[in-house]
Amino acid sequence: GKDLDEVVETMLDADLGAIFMPHGLGHFIGIDTHDVGGYSPGKPARSERPGERKLRTARQLDEGMCVTVEPGCYFIDPLLDAAMSDERQKHFLTERVNDFRGFGGVRLEDDVRITSDGCENLTLCPRAIEEVLDVMSGGSWPPATDVLPEMKRKWATCKEGRMEFLDM
Repeated sequence: GKDLDEVVETMLDADLGAIFMPHGLGHFIGIDTHDVGGYSPGKPARSERPGERKLRTARQLDEGMCVTVEPGCYFIDPLLDAAMSDERQKHFLTERVNDFRGFGGVRLEDDVRITSDGCENLTLCPRAIEEVLDVMSGGSWPPATDVLPEMKRKWATCKEGRMEFLDM
């Protein structure tokens, strides 16, 4: 059999990701909500491949830039129907996918600032299951301890109308 890398590569070649994530992965944040500038002269051109053509940039991200990161998963009937009859895609799908028809989908959005060694996550909403459950049951936000330090969240709160950064 194929190893996992080969299977994933075959899925990518079949454009399977575009079935469940038919949107871009994020956009620049600036003066306009969906700031432009992702495809500049002299930079790589926009891809025509399904899924990739929805990406909003081919630019190198430089320190200080702010972008959204918006992975999602959707179950859209016309896309699922097409995939189930596509020779390259149908063997990756099982009848189980039909259980999600009518569900719609979900997209998580994080706003990040590019730093010299990665990024800072500027989105301050519950993401870990324990955070969501705690807030839903009346717990305070932000929490006393960051349970997802790998998200590189930049913690802040509002005191007397001013933003105050927290050390966690």
